[in-house]
Amino acid sequence: MYFCASALFGIMDKNLSYTDYLKKLEYYCAYQERCHQEVVQKLRSFPLTPLEQDEIVVHLIAHNFLNEERFAKTFAISKFHQKKWGKVRIQNELKQRQLTDRLIQLALRDIPDEEYETTFEQLAAKIWETTAERNAVKKFKKCCDYLLRKGWEADLVYAKIKMLSGR
Repeated sequence: MYFCASALFGIMDKNLSYTDYLKKLEYYCAYQERCHQEVVQKLRSFPLTPLEQDEIVVHLIAHNFLNEERFAKTFAISKFHQKKWGKVRIQNELKQRQLTDRLIQLALRDIPDEEYETTFEQLAAKIWETTAERNAVKKFKKCCDYLLRKGWEADLVYAKIKMLSGR
């Protein structure tokens, strides 16, 4: 199969038409869920007028290629399952992508509470067991820092690690 190097590496051909850019953005959104911020950033790399960029965004929304609620829900559940992120990290990442608080809360509600607790318990136990540190205070800190970076709630983290350490 033949692939154009410019398409693979994102090099823009100045001879492309508005319709060609529209198709590129449709593919960009169909390939993976995107938020408005990502689409607008991608559009800025194209030699299009602001009016043409706006028209493309409206087209993508109207034809359901771009849906921020769907993006937020997919992002939240994917990061939770694949990277074992907690709700704090997911919330912060969605805020960075300029999603509304309403959409962020909708997305976080899609994470089942029982699965969230089970995942946290398993992750905390695994981290505690695999952290190779003889100094109890340093081990406590390393485990807590890891879980906090992953976005788990501080009260859960400190209570669980305290319990695992026997304090």
